[in-house]
Amino acid sequence: MASTDGLVPITRTFLASYYDKYTFTPLSDDVSRLSSEIRSMAADLHEDFPLSEGEQLLVQEADCQPPHKIDENMWKNREQIEEILFLLESSNLPKALQQQSMVEDAELVSLLGQLKDKLQNTLKILESTQSRNSEYIFNTVMTYMPQDFRGTLIRQQRERSERNKQAEVDALVNSGGSIHDRYALLWKQQMERRRQLAQLGSATGVYKTLVKYLVGVPQVLLDFVRQINDDQGPMEEQRHRYGPPLYRLTTMVLNIRLFISLSWGRSEATKLQRHQIAILEEAVNVYTSEFERFIKFIGEVFANSPFFITAEEAGLMEARKNDDYKEISVPAGKTHEVSLTVESINSYIAWDFSLGQGKINMDIGFCVEYTNPVGQKTLILPYRRYESDQGNFCTCMAGNYKLIWDNSYSTFFKKVLRYKVDCIPPVVEPVRAENEVEG
Repeated sequence: MASTDGLVPITRTFLASYYDKYTFTPLSDDVSRLSSEIRSMAADLHEDFPLSEGEQLLVQEADCQPPHKIDENMWKNREQIEEILFLLESSNLPKALQQQSMVEDAELVSLLGQLKDKLQNTLKILESTQSRNSEYIFNTVMTYMPQDFRGTLIRQQRERSERNKQAEVDALVNSGGSIHDRYALLWKQQMERRRQLAQLGSATGVYKTLVKYLVGVPQVLLDFVRQINDDQGPMEEQRHRYGPPLYRLTTMVLNIRLFISLSWGRSEATKLQRHQIAILEEAVNVYTSEFERFIKFIGEVFANSPFFITAEEAGLMEARKNDDYKEISVPAGKTHEVSLTVESINSYIAWDFSLGQGKINMDIGFCVEYTNPVGQKTLILPYRRYESDQGNFCTCMAGNYKLIWDNSYSTFFKKVLRYKVDCIPPVVEPVRAENEVEG
C-alpha cells in the first residue's frame, strides 16, 4: 500500500491555518441597521394589539439567539424564506391588497411581487448549494469505497434511504403539515445523516461492515468524521470565523418575517405606511444580496476544504490496484462454496467471477441457496453454467446464504475460478432513545 506519511490530524488548529486564506468581507452596516428598524416596526405593531399564540412563538423565535451550527442556520434561513414567500402569495395578502381598490394598493402589490421574486431566487441558490454540497460529500466518501459492484450497491442503498426520507416528507405535507413541521423533519433527517457519519468514524453498528471497505484510509480521516460536529470539534473553527455574519442574517430574515406576519394580522386596523414599505423593500434587497454573497463564499470555502482528502492524497490508488479477488482451482468432479451470514434483511449479496480461459472455452455451474435456522434449504438463484457473471440480489430473510460453483460434471478439466463476493448491509436509520439529545 502507498504511504500516507505526511498526513496530519485534522484538528481545529489545522483548519485554522486553512481558514486564514479565506476572509469574509464584513456584512454591510445596513444589515444591522435595517434589522433593528424592522424589528422596531414589528414591536410597534404588537404594542397596541395582543399577540396570538402563534405570534408569541414567532416573537420569541426572533428574539432568541440563532442556532450555533452553520448548516442549521442555512436550514433556518431556508425555512424563513419559505414562510415569507407563503405570506406573499396573492391568496394570503390582506383582503384590501387582494382587491387593489386603490392605486397605492396596486403599487404595493407590484412591489411585493418584486420582493417575492428576489426571495425565490435566493431560495433557489440556497437549495442548489445544499444539494451540491450533499452530493460532494457523498461522492468524496465514495472515492474510498471499492470501485466495483459493492460501490454501486452502496450508492443504491443510499438512494433508497434518500427516497425513504423524501417519502416521509411527502407524507407529512400531504397530511397538512406546516412549513415549520416540514423543516423540523428535514433537520431531523440531516442529523440522522450526521449520526451515520459519526458511526462511520467510530466503526460501530452496521458501519463495521463499511469500514472494512476503507482499506488504506488514514486514521486521521476516520477520527475527523467522528469528531467533525462536536461542539468543540474541528468545525468549531468554521463557526468561530463565519458564524457571526450568518447569525446576523438569520436574525434579519426572522425580523422580516415577523414584521410581515404582524402587518397582515393587523391589516384591518392599521395600514402599512410609506416609510414602513420603504424599509421593508430595502431590508429584503439587502438581505437577499448579502445572504447570496455569504452562500457563494461559504460554498467556495467548503469546496476547497482540506478535510475532503482525495484518494490520491491519501495514497489509496496503489492499494486499490491490489484488489481483493480470490483465485482458486476447482478440480474436476468437485465444487467450491462460499457461505455468507446475513444479519439484516434488505442486505445485498453480490458476486463477480470469471474463469481463466485456455485453448478450450470453459464454463462452470453456479447457484445460490438459502438455509433457514432449522436447516431447510431454498434455491435463490437457479443453477446455470457460466463463463463469467456479475450479479446481486436483495435479501428478504436473515440467515445463511451459500454461493456454489460446480465443476462436478467435468471429468477431466479443472477450472481456475477468479471471484469476489460480499454482503452489503442496508442503510438503516439509527434507532434513538426518546430522551436522546441531538448534537
